[in-house]
Amino acid sequence: MGVGFDNLTKSEFTARAESMLHNGERGYVVTPNAEIVYESIHDDGFRALLNGASMVLPDGAGVVLGAKILGTPIREKVAGIEFGEEVCRILAKNQGRLYLLGSKPGIAKAAGEKLAEKYPGLTICGTADGYFKDEQAVIEKINAARPDVLFVCLGAPKQEKFMKEHFEELEVTLMLGLGGSLDGYAGVAQRAPRWMIDMSLEWLYRLLKEPKRLGRMMRLPKFVAACAGRKLRREHHG
Repeated sequence: MGVGFDNLTKSEFTARAESMLHNGERGYVVTPNAEIVYESIHDDGFRALLNGASMVLPDGAGVVLGAKILGTPIREKVAGIEFGEEVCRILAKNQGRLYLLGSKPGIAKAAGEKLAEKYPGLTICGTADGYFKDEQAVIEKINAARPDVLFVCLGAPKQEKFMKEHFEELEVTLMLGLGGSLDGYAGVAQRAPRWMIDMSLEWLYRLLKEPKRLGRMMRLPKFVAACAGRKLRREHHG
């Protein structure tokens, strides 16, 4: 559907991140789910931001299903929140520094405390909430903290635009756009039980927990229908 996913396993994505950090190879990572891909179908600029990333993770069962429908199967779903923890593990092993940006006031700080406790050796060098108006002030604050990695959790497409537009200004090796992951790290939002995650039903758990998400969730069947339509058109012309 116009978005080029890296067809890697979680362990392979993790190895790639570790290599980038070790070699000082700068880049930003995006984690599109089906909703985000559906939005990018109608927004050329947003799609270019996704495709310009160093790594594009297939975050969601909808993406995996869409790829299967189109005959370009993805090896496995790689949730951004889980990949973020893998990066924390790498940083902890190397006494690395992490900055957390996003969510409501107090959430990033709470997330940082829990991550630092879970991964001894990890330094949370700074936090800031996502309710800022002066982007330059935020950039200066991040640079002053000297992080190796920056988690940008502002929601799509704001986080992707922030990473791309300020890529040269931000003195960070690796940036990850992780949506609402800080809420999960802080413990204010619970992920689905493992059996639901394994059965690709995490979307249902989130909908049951937050019925107001129904409008957003409707993009999932629209995305699947768009994939099926693309396949039919391709077969018709092929």
